[in-house]
Amino acid sequence: MIRVTCAIIRNEEDEILVVRRGGDSDHPFKWEFPGGKVDDGESDEDCILREIREELSLDIVIFSRLPEVDHDYGSKHILLIPFICDTLDVIPELSEHVAYEWIKEDKLMEKDFQEADISVAHLYLQHISYREGSSHTAILKEESFSEDKGMVEMINNIHSTKEVDWVAASATENPEILRKIIEYSTSNNRKLASHSAWTVSKVADKNPELLEPFLNTLIQFLPQSDNESAERSVLRVISLSNVSGVNSKYQGLLADHCFNRLRSRPAPVAVKAYAMEILFKLTNIYPELANELVASILILKETEKTAGILARGRIIMKKLAGITSSDF
Repeated sequence: MIRVTCAIIRNEEDEILVVRRGGDSDHPFKWEFPGGKVDDGESDEDCILREIREELSLDIVIFSRLPEVDHDYGSKHILLIPFICDTLDVIPELSEHVAYEWIKEDKLMEKDFQEADISVAHLYLQHISYREGSSHTAILKEESFSEDKGMVEMINNIHSTKEVDWVAASATENPEILRKIIEYSTSNNRKLASHSAWTVSKVADKNPELLEPFLNTLIQFLPQSDNESAERSVLRVISLSNVSGVNSKYQGLLADHCFNRLRSRPAPVAVKAYAMEILFKLTNIYPELANELVASILILKETEKTAGILARGRIIMKKLAGITSSDF
């Protein structure tokens, strides 16, 4: 039996990513959830993160795991391990498939999936049906947050964009909830920090001004963390915020971190994209940073193969045209 993982990847619009196999594959032109075979000594979680980076150049966050699907195709017998994941990236770079689509969950069963993936689609639809009927979708009461333990449990149990939006709306209305979520975003608990930072990024979408008093705290967290999921969301928050009011000490710390991540080959695509946006904002405060930013982007042109990063680099270079001159 072959152990295989797959990812049900959701974007910020609660759409699901499906990909289509090529004509030369063992299931020609069938649709599937992306993933691949688990290597010897590799955990299922490490496998799906690796496969999605290799196949699609996407950064994903794992939120839960569905029951395994045991399926015998005749020519091969697989044990398929599905993970529910989320991403802030929207344009996959296909390396093994011929097409992709982002579709609403109610359209899943209309796709011509290969057999094991049909079972995964059913499991996912059953899962979200259960979640929508659970207590987590009830109207949030302020007293629910009176005990840290209860709030931590609730944040850890977030499984969908709808739930993140729900908590973010509550944080927007209640300063104490917002303060707690900011605190949890810098936690050493990886799951708690990832979920909390994601929620904070949803607050930033509509009310970035609410987060300005907390920017120093979030910036101080960045160089100390090895949690790429939380880092990505925090950088997204800062990229949406007004950094001109940040203390100069923390502006310097932020610039150093962003330049380091921009030059780091293993850095996730979204991290590099947000780092570029933040550094451009800082060049409007410190024009002397412009030449260093240009040099970093030009290095990316030679070393980075991801289309999304190259496109973002061209956009930033155009914005920098008024400060310095260079071609990308």
